[in-house]
Amino acid sequence: MIDKPIESLVDVGMSTPILLLVLVALEAVLSADNAIALASISQGLVDEKLRPRALNIGLLFAYILRMTLIVAATWVVRYWQFQVLGAAYLLWLVFQYFTAGKDEDGEQKRPQYTSLWQVIPIIAVTDLAFSLDSVATAIAVSTDTWLVITGATIGIIMLRFMAELFIRWLDEYTHLEDAGYVAVGLVGVKLLVRAIYPDLEIPETLTIALVAIIFTWGFSQRKESAQQ
Repeated sequence: MIDKPIESLVDVGMSTPILLLVLVALEAVLSADNAIALASISQGLVDEKLRPRALNIGLLFAYILRMTLIVAATWVVRYWQFQVLGAAYLLWLVFQYFTAGKDEDGEQKRPQYTSLWQVIPIIAVTDLAFSLDSVATAIAVSTDTWLVITGATIGIIMLRFMAELFIRWLDEYTHLEDAGYVAVGLVGVKLLVRAIYPDLEIPETLTIALVAIIFTWGFSQRKESAQQ
């Protein structure tokens, strides 16, 4: 559910450019945890040269899946099972990350992938799981499918560049990857709560505030190697 302040803006009759701006802004804010998850997944690819290609192809498939989800959104939201599956997948990612142990430098291990096509489906499915939350938010703001698709298209382009930015930051900040997966867990819990209690309103402002606190901690300490 979208929170009351945004609902009231829609009720008074937003113009199309403002609605699109709101959709893109929401997509950008809600994609921070998505971006860091995709960045971390791509970083698990052993061959560094393949990482940008994995992101590009993975997000291309993710875009197709997200557009399908938007078109079928009114049908999908009727079935709580989709949200439970999305929540279970995201929480599994978090569990897999935090139970992987530490490497020789004392940092959290990432799952390792030797093949490009091991990573691409994971990137696409991860974005789809996140999209269950962002698409639900978008259709609460506007019922115009073309407008939601336009906002999501701009959003996924931003997501590609955000992921690239986070790839660089992961090597600079000690807690950033941990913070990203805590935020992923937050989205998973939110989807689960929405599935169990469909009438419960979870204000997006609360979600954004919690993500902001988590990422403030994530950026709170630079690695010694990055300071030199």
